[in-house]
Amino acid sequence: MKKSLLNQFADVNRELWLVLSLFVIAALCNFLIANRGILLSFYTFPTLFSAYCYGRRHAALTALASVLLVVLVTFANPSLFDRGVEAVQTQKWFDIGVWGGSLILTAVAMGTLYDRNASRMRELRETYHGVLLILQQFISKDNYTQNHSYRVSIYAARMAAEMGFDDERIEDVRAAALLHDIGKLDVSREILYKAARLTDPEVTEMRKHVTWGVNMLEPVGGSLRRVLPIILAHHDRFDGFGYSDRAGEEIPLEARILAVADAYDAITSDRPYRKGSSPFEACEILQNKAGREFDPKVVEAFVRAFRKELMEIPELVL
Repeated sequence: MKKSLLNQFADVNRELWLVLSLFVIAALCNFLIANRGILLSFYTFPTLFSAYCYGRRHAALTALASVLLVVLVTFANPSLFDRGVEAVQTQKWFDIGVWGGSLILTAVAMGTLYDRNASRMRELRETYHGVLLILQQFISKDNYTQNHSYRVSIYAARMAAEMGFDDERIEDVRAAALLHDIGKLDVSREILYKAARLTDPEVTEMRKHVTWGVNMLEPVGGSLRRVLPIILAHHDRFDGFGYSDRAGEEIPLEARILAVADAYDAITSDRPYRKGSSPFEACEILQNKAGREFDPKVVEAFVRAFRKELMEIPELVL
């Protein structure tokens, strides 16, 4: 929550800096630049920054604010843009008008490019999410596996948000959670649905599902390539006694989040060989295992989200 507020404050600060930059440019350039003719070119920087960061509407408003500021400065200092003693006032205002119109057109053009690119990115992201959901449905061998992956993706994404992740990292965590069990496609059904305790050879085969899953996804490339280290490490323990010998900070933070989310859903879900624990019991179990199986910082984030009732998923969406 604290990091989220800091991110919001940073967004506000960017806009404040943008407004402040207009006045700084006006103050510095008016006093430091001898050639007043090139002064106007410096006002394009806030407009370009606004178009790059915020889009067409914001860029057009910034350009308009720049034009108004130049007009006010010119009224305050009539000789600012004079070309000489015999300068014609109408020519000066004509030059300012041409510059202002060009600046606004530049803002609209640059902002439109940003908006179109942002729209394409949204479409790609929606397509990416759709592919993930289709793939997740395809790999589900039963309702438990399907719903388990979905629930884990919700838990993990909410924990990542609680820890202050940006949107891209949250989406990576969500994607890794949806696909973290894809390697179970190659695990025999007898082992997956066995009600009794697994034998050592069966445990060895079950553990291979992590590597198998990464091998399946690796040829895809693109955004999915970023989630491979998360999937590969989501069964690593914080104390180093997991599927690999990685421990502590050596394990990607996203994988540590996924491990807690995966464990929470496993503890609270009914299985053929046992009844699931209550959410409060599961929360206590995770806290008791913090520092051993799980990263204490991640467990703390889970507890905060749990107390905010963010770990509750309505049955109708499953």
